[in-house]
Amino acid sequence: MDRKEKNMSENEFVNTQAALKSYAKVQYRANVEVASPHRLVAMLYEGAIERIIQAKGAMEHGDIELKGNKINSAVSIVGGLRESLNTDDGGELAFNLDNLYIYIQRLLSNAHIKNDRSKLDEAQTLLEDLKSAWKEIG
Repeated sequence: MDRKEKNMSENEFVNTQAALKSYAKVQYRANVEVASPHRLVAMLYEGAIERIIQAKGAMEHGDIELKGNKINSAVSIVGGLRESLNTDDGGELAFNLDNLYIYIQRLLSNAHIKNDRSKLDEAQTLLEDLKSAWKEIG
C-alpha cells in the first residue's frame, strides 16, 4: 500500500469513527427522551459502570488523560444519582444511598490519585449491585 492509499485508509477510519460516535450520541439522546424516570436511573448506573470499565482500560494502557476523563465522568454521574435522591420523602434509605454515593465518589477519586485499580473494582461492584437492586424494584 503506497502512502496515498494509507492516508486515505486512515482518513476513512477516522471518518467512520466520527460517524459512529455521532450515531451513538443521537441514539443515546433518543433513548433519554423516551425513558421513564426509573429507566433514566438505570441508565445512570450503566453509564457510571461503563466509564469505570473504560478508566480501567485506560489505566492498563497508561493513558493518564483518558483515565482521568473517564473517572471524572463517573464521579459526575454518581453526583447526578445523588441529586436525584428525594431526601425529603426518602427517609433512611435516601440518607444511606447518599452516603454510599459519597463513598463511591471518594473511591473513584482515590483510584485516580493513587492509580489503584482495586478501588475502581470496588466502585464498579457497588454500582452493579445498586443497578441490580434497582432493576428488581422496576
